[in-house]
Amino acid sequence: MAKKNDDVVIGPTGRPYNGFATPAKLERHGPARIIALCNQKGGVGKTTTSINLAASLAEYGRRVLAVDFDPQGALSAGLGINTHDMTTIYDLMLDTKRDAHDAIVHTHIDGLDVMPANIDLSAAEVHLVNEVAREMILARVLSKVAKEYDVILIDCQPSLGLLTVNALTAAHGVLIPLECEFFALRGVALLIETIEKVQDRLNPSLELDGLLATMYDPRTLHSREVLERIVETFGDKVFETVIGRTVKFPDASVSGVPIIEYAPQHPAAQAYLRLARELVDRGAVA
Repeated sequence: MAKKNDDVVIGPTGRPYNGFATPAKLERHGPARIIALCNQKGGVGKTTTSINLAASLAEYGRRVLAVDFDPQGALSAGLGINTHDMTTIYDLMLDTKRDAHDAIVHTHIDGLDVMPANIDLSAAEVHLVNEVAREMILARVLSKVAKEYDVILIDCQPSLGLLTVNALTAAHGVLIPLECEFFALRGVALLIETIEKVQDRLNPSLELDGLLATMYDPRTLHSREVLERIVETFGDKVFETVIGRTVKFPDASVSGVPIIEYAPQHPAAQAYLRLARELVDRGAVA
């Protein structure tokens, strides 16, 4: 962060730094606002953001359901959940009459539950292709539990196929994690186009909540230039919070805990807590 002459602290996005106030406690919970974390490019921080944003919102007293919607099951693994031989989101999508609570796992973090996934989910697109209203299946599943949570975060797979369209159809908002790297910029236009098609044809109330710059390294000119370009293109849709590059994220994932638990004083942990506060400040989360 830099300072101007009048001592106004400027954040990495070029806007005055705002720490955002600690959110007030909620007097009642639900119904949930559903946020899909999407980007068809892999390795941009979707799962890391899903895990740590969910834990940060739970830290502020929100009831959170994190939905693992990636056949790789990284969100489940990152929270220490062994998905072998258990009911997953895939089972609920194949049989929408099944009780959605069967697939909910309570984590050791107070207020944070997970709907896990495993490699079985990779068969979903084949099995669902002939279903009537196949884009709406996830929405029907989540509608059964939405009233019990304040926010539902869907960790999407890195593609724009049927699963991601299901997530966008079920969601109220989209959060796009975007790596501060040139090639990450190239696919954003296609993702925005997909979001607009879903808005037009399936889910008119879908909103773009914002773009989150991840893996930012202020020491490199490239990282700074890419972030500047993102802000130039998307303006206030870019979150003021920026997630830096650090080895603490994979370390925390191996330990099966969020970074706010693994290294609570680390700047990356503080960044995700700030992102949670910013989402509440923007009205994207109650």
